[in-house]
This record gives sequence, C-alpha cells and structure tokens, in this order.
Amino acid sequence: MSVSAPDPRPIRAASVDELRRLRLPTPPTGFPLVWEPGDEVELRPTGDIEARTAILHLVLARCFGMPPQAAMSWLLTSHLVELVTPPEWQFVVAERGDRRSFVLHHDAIFALAWLLGMSKHLDPTAPTDERLMDALPHLPEGETFRAWRSRILAAPRDAAEAAAMLDFYYCLDWSYLEAERRGMNLPGVIDANAIGQRRWALEWAVVFRGPYHEPPGGWEEVDLST
Repeated sequence: MSVSAPDPRPIRAASVDELRRLRLPTPPTGFPLVWEPGDEVELRPTGDIEARTAILHLVLARCFGMPPQAAMSWLLTSHLVELVTPPEWQFVVAERGDRRSFVLHHDAIFALAWLLGMSKHLDPTAPTDERLMDALPHLPEGETFRAWRSRILAAPRDAAEAAAMLDFYYCLDWSYLEAERRGMNLPGVIDANAIGQRRWALEWAVVFRGPYHEPPGGWEEVDLST
C-alpha cells in the first residue's frame, strides 16, 4: 500500500551531509531528486522481493559450480521459472552471458536482504553481512522457496526508510564513480560496482507513485544511467 513519501529535500540534504562525512565528492547543484514533494511510495510485494532475492542467489550459485540441471529443478520445484529474466535463464541453462556481471549481484542480494529485514545494515563502507549466506535458501540441501520463506519470516522495511536509503545510494553511485575517476581513496572496502548493485536493487524494489513516475518495470529495465 502506498504512503506519502517524505519530503525529498531534507532527505537529500542528509544524503549530502553523509557524503561529506565520508569525505566523498558531492553531486553538483541541480542533481535530480529521486522523487518529488507530494509523491507516494511503497515497496514491491514482499513475495516479489523474496522471489528476486532467491533467483539472484540461485544464479550466483550457478556462477560457483551448481549444475544446470539442479538449478532448473530447484526453479521448477519452487515455481519461480516465470520470474527468471531472459539473461538469467540463458546463464542458468547454458552459462551464456557475462559471468562476472552475475557474480556482482551478490551486493544486490544484500540490499534486497536489507529491505526484507534480514540484514541490520546497508553500510557503504562495509562488505555484505557475513551471516547473509546462512540466511539465504540452502540450495545444496534442496530447501525450496516456500520452505525458505517460512524460515526467514521477512519483516520488510518501512517504505519511507527505504526511500531515504535509495536517495543515499543514488547519490553514492555518482559519488563513488566520481571518486574513482579522480583517483581518490574510498572510505571502505567496496567499490563503485558494489554500490551500483545495491542501488539497482533499491531502484527496483522501491516504487514511487506520482505524475513523473512510470509504472514499475522489470529487473532488467532498471535505469542506472543517471
């Protein structure tokens, strides 16, 4: 259910203040807001976020040796085949595609886990929570999607909190790319690729309603160009 989005201007000011604290470049004047005053915000349905998390985890398992037949069997048993994107399907069945790009999705999974309440932080200076893998579906043991959902009992974040985190990562994405372009030291152990992956997950999961927003698109339709 949509709720009133917080005023984006103090949210942006807080994001910029945090960039300064991290000694990172700040976006230029006129850097676009993620949403406008008066917009509404909501998270995608919990089941959709859980499904996307599980699928990305499965694709990552394929990157590290899970056999294709086992992966396809798990998707069928879990009734998730229709939610796999075409690039993901090509990789799952035949390892066609950029393996490195799928490996990078580990940080997207982390952001989705944060949205589901499975991780306590989404600190840009820190790597993924070391407990994350234990919280994801136990694929070697054949834990199904349904069984996994029952085990984790997701407690999704408040939509306004998620919107504020999205604004922060929207600014961080620009800032990290600019810092790397200038050859600056980054404040933590992860790089711009990881920041971009976390932003990708947040952009997909946080849905805004208002006159300047299109209906929510698919995972592969997320635009990270701005």
